[in-house]
Amino acid sequence: MANPERVIPPLPARVPDTRSPFARTHELLEGITPAQTPITMAVGEPGHGVPAFVGPILAKHIDGFGLYPLNKGIEVFRKAAADWLGRRFTLARPVDPDTEMLALNGSREGLFLAALTAERMVGKRTGRPAVLLPNPFYAAYAAGAVAANCEPVYLPTTRATGFLPDLDALDEALLARTVAVYIASPANPQGAVADTAYLARLVALARRHGFFIFSDECYSEIYTRQAPPSILEACGTDFSNVLVFQSLSKRSNLPGLRVGFVAGDKAFLSRFLDLRNVAAPQVPVPMQHVGVAAYGDEAHVEENRRLYRAKFDLADQIVGDRYGYRRPAGGFFLWLDVSAQGGDEAATVRLWKEAGVRVIPGSYLAREQADGSNPGTGYLRVAMVQDEATTAEALHRLVAVLG
Repeated sequence: MANPERVIPPLPARVPDTRSPFARTHELLEGITPAQTPITMAVGEPGHGVPAFVGPILAKHIDGFGLYPLNKGIEVFRKAAADWLGRRFTLARPVDPDTEMLALNGSREGLFLAALTAERMVGKRTGRPAVLLPNPFYAAYAAGAVAANCEPVYLPTTRATGFLPDLDALDEALLARTVAVYIASPANPQGAVADTAYLARLVALARRHGFFIFSDECYSEIYTRQAPPSILEACGTDFSNVLVFQSLSKRSNLPGLRVGFVAGDKAFLSRFLDLRNVAAPQVPVPMQHVGVAAYGDEAHVEENRRLYRAKFDLADQIVGDRYGYRRPAGGFFLWLDVSAQGGDEAATVRLWKEAGVRVIPGSYLAREQADGSNPGTGYLRVAMVQDEATTAEALHRLVAVLG
């Protein structure tokens, strides 16, 4: 259902809508004056505050902004990130910071550009090269697939599949033409976490069929109960075919810093660095020094988790068992089934108009499957990024409006 005050013309049949979910939501709600003071729970932008050490470190290394940094990242940053992986996850061996680690401008640009390298590295595919991605998905995945001239193949992630791609549904013909698979654990938006057995199955498929896995783990540090595993834990001593993407955006409340890394298959990373040297911006040296401090400190991350835990406690109390709500295993989103409340677009319009609460329709985060279904239809994504009092107010308004 579209905004009743402004009908958005549909796209022609079979033409996918490639606009961002935020642009589409803005268009859906444009011209509506909310009845209450607005509360934005649409963008996954952490609101817990920047760690205290950031400013002094930037000041100390201010002269570094006058240098062109190495694209692979400074040695001290790569070592700090590799050491953090070794402390945080149970790895069969350490990650080599010299050959198995690159600095990134956050995870998004790395996730996008990685598809181009994968398409050039894999052998001849049987049929049109394909990139597989969960559906719903982070928009950079599909953008990377299209830029690499591969077919994006959307794997539905629904309650029936545990909100993860169903590996049993991947047939041999599809796997034979696969270039790369994107996997997000914890998943955005549903918060599902893949266990090591699932991840090991995916690694085995990649090695058997010669494709790469791009594991988006930027939400790995946002959980309220059990720490999610990394796909590196399912690799043994061999990281071939596997790339892990991490970022300080969620872990350390630093989305504007644009600092992250990719780790894993050293042959891939060597070719990836060749591409990045001509196509990607370097990470400024002062920001990498902030990254060194961030990966060396867990106190601010533990406090971050405490704040999210308190807000999910509120959701448990206020939302309860409405809208199919279950506390997610990871991440900071609610994934609410509002099919009985008129659907995701209608509920989004009502919440903005009557409650001033801005959310994202689930269908805008996904694409239609071959059978015409959209696995995001009927859901709302609610970002739990505001402070505790604002979150409680927003959730009370949501329940009051949707019932």
